[in-house]
Amino acid sequence: MNLGTRRVFRLSFNISLALVAGYSMALSFPFMAPLFAFMLAAQPKPPPGVKGLIGLPLAVALCLGIGILITPLLSHYPFVGLLLVLLGLFLANYLTLNMGKGPVGALLTMGLTMITMVGQLGHSLAVLLIQELMIAIAIAIVCQWIVYPFFPEPDEPAPQPPPPEPVESRWQSARATLIVFPAYLLGLTNPTFYMPIIMKSVTLGQQTELTSVKGAGAELLGSTFMAGALAIVFWMCLKITPNLWMFFLWMLIFSVFIVSRLYGVVASRYPPTYWQNVMVTLLIFIGPAVADSANGKDPATAFAVRFGLFIFVALYAWVAMLFLEYLRQRQYQKNHARRLKHA
Repeated sequence: MNLGTRRVFRLSFNISLALVAGYSMALSFPFMAPLFAFMLAAQPKPPPGVKGLIGLPLAVALCLGIGILITPLLSHYPFVGLLLVLLGLFLANYLTLNMGKGPVGALLTMGLTMITMVGQLGHSLAVLLIQELMIAIAIAIVCQWIVYPFFPEPDEPAPQPPPPEPVESRWQSARATLIVFPAYLLGLTNPTFYMPIIMKSVTLGQQTELTSVKGAGAELLGSTFMAGALAIVFWMCLKITPNLWMFFLWMLIFSVFIVSRLYGVVASRYPPTYWQNVMVTLLIFIGPAVADSANGKDPATAFAVRFGLFIFVALYAWVAMLFLEYLRQRQYQKNHARRLKHA
């Protein structure tokens, strides 16, 4: 089996096993386990050791605990609390971009958004969410330990891409922050309803760091439509035999379809960030749909509402990118004209 195929099956089995573990343990947010499995195992490298199993959940508790500390400020001093969230989002995106700390940046973003939103409903709910996310991280790491020996990486380390220029990374961090923050303000009005929207906006914020403005609309909107179409087909397949093992099988099949294009094993006209967004959005669609069905709600109606909101968020992200890039180019032209005048 060549290296690309090994990577496809390794990541796909990680996602599927984490899904089975999350639902078998009856977590409140079981789809977070495969989501973290995708985040942690997407990079082609060996899994973390025992220190990682202990240290990473502690890092999760630290990053997410920041949200609990900010929650009282949002209730009593909303301006100060929102300002801290805004600055924290910029720091989280900067860690992801300029320092290569993608998981830490994503966890800090979740702590600043999801935890502070749930904290408005009650302190105990925020603590429960942190515990669930820590368990999901541990599940993702254990699944990596199980799967990696069957599909190992070569001994030589994979080449790392060069870090972006500091000025460019600061600009991209600010752009991603301005994409996530308005969705966060909307989420504060109804945390339980808008929780998937926050997860989607965080994904878009992380993705737009690597996406040029040219063609961004096709990538942001196209990946959302693709994820929605795959979610519909996934749900129809799952309804044939709705049990956990068929859930595992269909997740494995759909993961292989997406991840093979993510790694370039199967040729695709879209970049890896497109398929990364498709995978994350598919998990966000399927997880709440299963919960809606289990709770007696109509999953079709809930899916239609989520899909419409996701399209709205993607449209906003695209328009925001275009507007901010216009302001940037305009400022650059002014500075360039000023330098020519002084010269």
